[in-house]
Amino acid sequence: MDIKVPEYVKGHNLIEGKSVLITAAAGAGIGFSAATKAVEEGCRAIVISDIHEGRLQASVEKLKTETGLQSVFGKVGNVAVEEDVQALIDFAVEKMDGVDILINNAGLGTSRLLVEMEDAEWNKVIDVTLNGTMRMTRYMMKVMQARGKGGVIVNNASVLGWRAQKEQAHYAAAKAGVMALTRCAALEAADFGVRINAVAPSIVLHPMLRKSASEELLAELEAAEAYGRAAEAWEVANVMMFLASDYSSYMTGEIVSCSSQRS
Repeated sequence: MDIKVPEYVKGHNLIEGKSVLITAAAGAGIGFSAATKAVEEGCRAIVISDIHEGRLQASVEKLKTETGLQSVFGKVGNVAVEEDVQALIDFAVEKMDGVDILINNAGLGTSRLLVEMEDAEWNKVIDVTLNGTMRMTRYMMKVMQARGKGGVIVNNASVLGWRAQKEQAHYAAAKAGVMALTRCAALEAADFGVRINAVAPSIVLHPMLRKSASEELLAELEAAEAYGRAAEAWEVANVMMFLASDYSSYMTGEIVSCSSQRS
């Protein structure tokens, strides 16, 4: 059964007055949708980051124009480089007088049979997707602990952390690692009032997925969903906003599935 995409859900000030930092947010995928939703949900300031400088600056201007919020800042950074991670978080702290919410969206995926995969490809996906999330989480935990005002970290995992799919061994391993990292880090962060949760999306037709998967595979994946379609990026962003908000104040170490798959 093919169910139409619902109407776009407007913001309800779920994170009113909060400051937000989002990685990999310059594009047409979940990251920029999360940035847009964060502004719609009332954040007072936001820093978005990406490795593509031109695209990042365009996204900063687009976010300002479309939302009217002027406290929008961009910082080029690569989560695979520790110096970039620390510089990004320090920049966000300076620009926004502290970070209340971090959304770890950066990830990298390709499609390759395991027997054909070289170490370099495996390592790159793991380093960006898992290690990058770890680096951002580790340094942000230190910063939030020193600040003493609590905070929230939301990680972008994937249902492939639970489910198997051909040609995705590296990506699935990385996302399963993000899930385990979320659970373990949450126990440590609870000691100083920081919550850490993750969202696990199913298929979202963003540019990276279209680049790495065939049209036949995409059609097969969509057909396997209960609604007969992929999720819209903003639907995943809505779940991120819930996890970032006080509506999830007693949740930490949880992985929330954002999927409608039939089996």
